Amino acid sequence: MLLDSHLMRLDDVDYHLPESQIAQRPLDRRDASRLLGLPRSEGSPRDHLFSDLPKLLRGDELVVLNNARVIPARLFGRRAGVHSQPPSSSTRHEHLTGRVEVFLTRQVDSQLWEALVRPGRKMQTGERVLFGEGELEAEVISRGELGLRTLRFVSRDTSGVPEHLERLGHIPLPPYIHRSDESSDRERYQTVFAKQPGAIAAPTAGLHFTPEVLERIRARGIEICELALDVGLGTFQPVHTETLEAHVMHAESYEIPMETAQRIKEARAAGRHILAVGTTVVRALEAAALRAAELGSAELLLPGRADARLFIYPGFPFRVVDALLTNFHLPRSTLLALVCAFAGRENVLGAYNHAVQAEYRFYSYGDCMLIR
Repeated sequence: MLLDSHLMRLDDVDYHLPESQIAQRPLDRRDASRLLGLPRSEGSPRDHLFSDLPKLLRGDELVVLNNARVIPARLFGRRAGVHSQPPSSSTRHEHLTGRVEVFLTRQVDSQLWEALVRPGRKMQTGERVLFGEGELEAEVISRGELGLRTLRFVSRDTSGVPEHLERLGHIPLPPYIHRSDESSDRERYQTVFAKQPGAIAAPTAGLHFTPEVLERIRARGIEICELALDVGLGTFQPVHTETLEAHVMHAESYEIPMETAQRIKEARAAGRHILAVGTTVVRALEAAALRAAELGSAELLLPGRADARLFIYPGFPFRVVDALLTNFHLPRSTLLALVCAFAGRENVLGAYNHAVQAEYRFYSYGDCMLIR
């Protein structure tokens, strides 16, 4: 949704980052991260610690958090043949030993999930995958775009499918973290306010918060409210087109409670700033505001559950968000395009260059920025 005539190319949201600055593990303390303060229009970036956040705020903000909970979305199983055509003796060995990786991307209903499957080409409709000792089974129901498959999960013992997924699944660490997930990631790749299961990646700007930091924010009289956006393919799907405008976002489900919508309305009426914690909160709020505008509603945004297909890049008219707390994002990504739309491309890339020079830690387990 670009409002001027300039086409944004991927090169316009690119920067150089030494691989050594990609955080591979979280710090011992969540709030020990660094925080780069950046004026939204223009100005020099300033270095802080995240623990400084409560005193850096104006004192009248409405802080909006994403309480989505990351699910153990990576599963490793083995092929078990096709229901209608049991494997012959010549193919049985391959089916029983063929390793399959399933990456859950979106829950359709209690049994059905959209997923990426590797090796994808070999996995045809009707084929089954066994997990664990065979207590959990999935069947490929259909094939979709972007390499997605729809899988139907069935429990083969007294436990339910959700219990099996929780026990057998692995935390879906991003591909730039070059290690296997560990037991500690189940806690650290999760915000302290996570509630609603369904996300396949953490809303990483929220990872820095501790109960103590949240309490210090509230002690200043600053309101905090929540919504849920199930972080999915739309957030981290790479851009394969030459221009940003040609990229099509994958839908992500979100839910804005009535109370959150009411608090935002009251804050806006009082001239208070809406501080979004993370790009996922920006997408949810701005998608809900766009829905309201398109339906001719008198409300600033529409509460309830909906899908966000919104792609925010420079030229986008922000209706709700005034300030943004966000981690650093990959070059040539939709998330960096969103931040550039919010604070200006040259301004943001200048701040990124400062962060590189100052040896900030980047991406999911890295440091963050406060833009206002």
